[in-house]
Amino acid sequence: MSGPHSVSERREVLYVIACGSPLARHIGRLVELAQRDGWDVCVVATPDGAKFVDRAALARQTGHPVRTHYKNAGDPDLLPPADAMIVCPATVNTVNKWAAGITDTLALGLLIEGQGKGLPVVAVPFTNAAMAAHPAFQAGLARLREWGTTVLYGEHVVPLHPPGTGERHLHAFPWEAAVAALPDRCRASSAA
Repeated sequence: MSGPHSVSERREVLYVIACGSPLARHIGRLVELAQRDGWDVCVVATPDGAKFVDRAALARQTGHPVRTHYKNAGDPDLLPPADAMIVCPATVNTVNKWAAGITDTLALGLLIEGQGKGLPVVAVPFTNAAMAAHPAFQAGLARLREWGTTVLYGEHVVPLHPPGTGERHLHAFPWEAAVAALPDRCRASSAA
């Protein structure tokens, strides 16, 4: 049996899920902010998100490998179980599949399972105005909100931009808002 302090010494685990967007190149900023807030951070990238992230640098920063694919049957889990998740940047593709219950990537499987476990999940979409206008995306965001996901989206969070101009808007992304949107119970217990 563990000692009396072992439970309080464990930091809560935050999965940062990075989707396929140029914004994912800067996910280390979100990792740093979450670590400052007391989280043990693990990064999971969608297959397209993996094209943008620096896996080696993130592994050094977090102390955990960056996961992208489901493990093989019988392989050990490489990451500790999540206590909360942030999907950032959340792409139209990920939001639409997530809202439809599709689990064809590790990131989607973890999100759907986490939602089923009642974990706090924050989604921060980053997309252009044309993609955001699609009815499936708008319906998906509404469904995720109905199911308890905190969705940080709208002109007050990240103004939509014309197609092909996303790179010009990366500097203004509100990384702090994603960490701040986690429920107080998570932040309070992770800082303890």
